[in-house]
Amino acid sequence: MALELEGRIARKLGVQTGTSARGTWSKQEFIFEYQEGNFPSQVCMNVWGEDKVRELDKFQVGDKVKVSFNLSSREYNGRWYTDIRAWRIEPAAAAQQGGYAPQPEYPAPAAPSAPLPTADDMSSPLSDDDLPF
Repeated sequence: MALELEGRIARKLGVQTGTSARGTWSKQEFIFEYQEGNFPSQVCMNVWGEDKVRELDKFQVGDKVKVSFNLSSREYNGRWYTDIRAWRIEPAAAAQQGGYAPQPEYPAPAAPSAPLPTADDMSSPLSDDDLPF
């Protein structure tokens, strides 16, 4: 499953390296902040491979980017682990040129569609109304 989000890089964690049966590997995690409704949300994503780590290195904390990623989960010893692996990171401005309109970072609250009630609109506490409210 391939997904995309637009937001900003909130934090970059250190590069991790190691050796497996297939050779050496490198991985870097980063915290990605995106707008969900009226509130910002954060998610920890990762990139695998030296080329993807170099690609992430081009961006600084605070840069607005569009991230394409895959979700996957696996079970190990009775526990489930979810991996959010980014496979493409590009500047948010490049996404705009393709016709994609980003969501505002913090949208302004909508103006009320009807006027607020006044004291004259409220019913009198001494009315014959039998409703409890």
